[in-house]
Amino acid sequence: MSVIRIIGIDPGLRHTGWGIIEAEGSRLSYVADGAVHSVTEDDLATRLLQIHQQILAVLDEFKPDEAAIEETFVNKDARATLKLGQARGVVMLAPSLRKIGVAEYSPNVIKKTVVGNGHAEKDQVKHMVKILLPRAVLQTADSVDALAIAICHAQHRGSRKLQEILDRS
Repeated sequence: MSVIRIIGIDPGLRHTGWGIIEAEGSRLSYVADGAVHSVTEDDLATRLLQIHQQILAVLDEFKPDEAAIEETFVNKDARATLKLGQARGVVMLAPSLRKIGVAEYSPNVIKKTVVGNGHAEKDQVKHMVKILLPRAVLQTADSVDALAIAICHAQHRGSRKLQEILDRS
């Protein structure tokens, strides 16, 4: 069975978390985690470029095989949701430029996969990430979320691959 390196990305305009794991069958191992940041005083276009370039640098350093990202959470503030969507777009573009497929998961699916409860609290997610990846450093709250996204993808990637094959037939 081959080892697959997965990057999970938790997009944000201020802080974008990333976490990298390796999956070999059902065995998961921690590789790295962290966050990239934009300068809040800069204009939106510059901030989006900062995030994009930093995520490209992470991809170039760690060379993941697959990527997973959290779907946009829509809140009552339309302006904030739009900015998050723009950040998410530049984050999704980065793996695509490196020919890395990007899977998307809803927050509830991520929590359900990692914790067993689709409405789990952040502390519960962090606790389970630490159990599933005991060597994880857990740099920031955003990188914990990103590791959870990567774990979710590792658990669902087999069924996604099967569905792709079925869709092609």
